[in-house]
Amino acid sequence: METTVTVSAVETVGRNTYALRFHAPDDFAAEPGQFVKLGTEIDGESIARFYTLSSPTVGDSFEVTVGIDPDDGGDFSAFLANAAAGTEMTLSGPYGDQHYAGESRAVVVAGGPGVGPAVAIAERALDDGGEAAIVYRDDDVAHADRIERLTDRGATVHLLDADADLRDALEDVVTGGAGEAIFVYGFADLVDDATAAIEAVGGDADAAKIENFG
Repeated sequence: METTVTVSAVETVGRNTYALRFHAPDDFAAEPGQFVKLGTEIDGESIARFYTLSSPTVGDSFEVTVGIDPDDGGDFSAFLANAAAGTEMTLSGPYGDQHYAGESRAVVVAGGPGVGPAVAIAERALDDGGEAAIVYRDDDVAHADRIERLTDRGATVHLLDADADLRDALEDVVTGGAGEAIFVYGFADLVDDATAAIEAVGGDADAAKIENFG
């Protein structure tokens, strides 16, 4: 079902990266790691894109984190980059089953805007009394304040350069214990490297919850 949502706040959370918070429609429920479709009309054409939630819970509001390429982002990216409180968009969803589902330990591998669901899942896992670890590969760190707070709360966080090998970091955080889930959120190169690294450290890549941004 499609409805209309209104932006309640926009925050710059990294280089060309924005967190957009929306007033949640009545009866809207979603888990961190699920995604929604946001859209608008530009020059008479309806345009919509998918974005993964970056809020640990949904109450009166929810959040998505958007990475925007200023040189090749397209019309909808420009629309989002200029969004402000009061901007209306269409919303459908949530979609996806590769999300947090109460696991006692969450290990999240992320790149680019995948940091949004990474911090959301880690926050939710800690809020629920579990454990969390993040392996974040990107030259520009987004949501640095939330990552710092997660570290202070006991989460294990590895911040890696964009071309770094993932195996050492995953060797440190993947325990193989009962109740552990591995999540991967990022573009295709990150997903490919993460699945190979998971297998290399003795994990089960087929059991990982993966969202490939393309």
